[in-house]
Formats: sequence, structure tokens, C-alpha cells
Amino acid sequence: MTAIQPPQPLGRSLGAVLAGIAVGVALSLGTDISLRALGIFSPLGQPMANSLFLLATAYRIAYGVVSSYIIAWLAPDRPMRHALTGGVLGLVVCTVGAVATWNKGPAFGPHWYPLALALTALPCAWLGGSLYLSRQARR
Repeated sequence: MTAIQPPQPLGRSLGAVLAGIAVGVALSLGTDISLRALGIFSPLGQPMANSLFLLATAYRIAYGVVSSYIIAWLAPDRPMRHALTGGVLGLVVCTVGAVATWNKGPAFGPHWYPLALALTALPCAWLGGSLYLSRQARR
């Protein structure tokens, strides 16, 4: 029989989700800035090769998994639910970004790029939450 736990404060749940998202945003922007400084990425507003958008997609996927793991780790309870909440927020933000930049020109990248980010948001969240849960189960 499972004991009923009292509800956790909303602030801790919100803090967990926001902290994980902040880590993902910081990692993504930091990598973008570093790759621009190194001359690998084009300056802001300039078109970029598809292969570089593929690179950006790859590290954003990795950072999405890391962010979701952090969300699950910081969650006061139900870590997978918290991780997936972050994934849903990522899906919404990526979808809004895709709509806002859809035909704005080559400086915003190919159409597949924002779609790829939106389509990978929930799988990354699930994977990050699952990695956290599997690590907890081994302890």
C-alpha cells in the first residue's frame, strides 16, 4: 500500500521546470555564440548551410535531454511528469518559432529546422526523464 503524499508547493515544481529550461537555453545560446565567435556559424542575420543547421539540431537535442534530466532531478515529485511538462513547453515555443519565421527568408534557416526542433521536444523530454528514473532505480 502506498502512503498518500501531501501536495508539494507549486513553486518547487515551477522552479524545477524553469531551472531545466534555463540550462537548456544557456547551453544552446552559449554554443551558438561560441560557434559564431569561432567563425563556424555565420553572423546573425546571414544565411547558413544546411549542414550547420543539422549540427545545431544535434546539440539542441542533446541539450534538451540534459535539460529534461535536470527538470526530473529537481522535481519535488513525479519527475517524468515534470520533464514532460518541460517538453510540452519546448514544443509550444518551437511551434511558435516555426510559425513566426516560416517565410522570413534564408537568414532564419530551412523550413525543416524549426520543425525538427518541435518534433524532437517531447522525445528529448521523455528520454531525459527516463534516464533520471533509470538512474534512480539503480540506486
